[in-house]
Amino acid sequence: MRSCRKQVFSQHGFTLIEVLITIAIVAVLAAIAIPQFTQYKERAYDSDSKSTLRHLFISCRVYWDDQGGTNTCDPSVAANPAYGFIDPPDVSVNGSGDETSFSATAQHVSSSNTFSIDNLGSIN
Repeated sequence: MRSCRKQVFSQHGFTLIEVLITIAIVAVLAAIAIPQFTQYKERAYDSDSKSTLRHLFISCRVYWDDQGGTNTCDPSVAANPAYGFIDPPDVSVNGSGDETSFSATAQHVSSSNTFSIDNLGSIN
């Protein structure tokens, strides 16, 4: 007597086509997202540079209010705890001047853009 067994095949996992389509979708999304992410990082670095310049300028304004506007202020003077400037390690800041001739520049180590501030507090 011959027994005829019915074989039941159950599907486990994904077919090759399904996996390839998923990989293609992820690749397209990554191709769109990665350049955008790079631009977001660059803008964040630039914002950090501008913020550092603004903090330096405000600290120098406090210094000039205390010591007189004819005294020269630079990042080392503004870093005095009484004036509150904290020089961040990832932003290079240079500049000095009195209340009428102050100018400073800042550049983040991960950005190619350099920004400057004048004695009126305008950032370029």
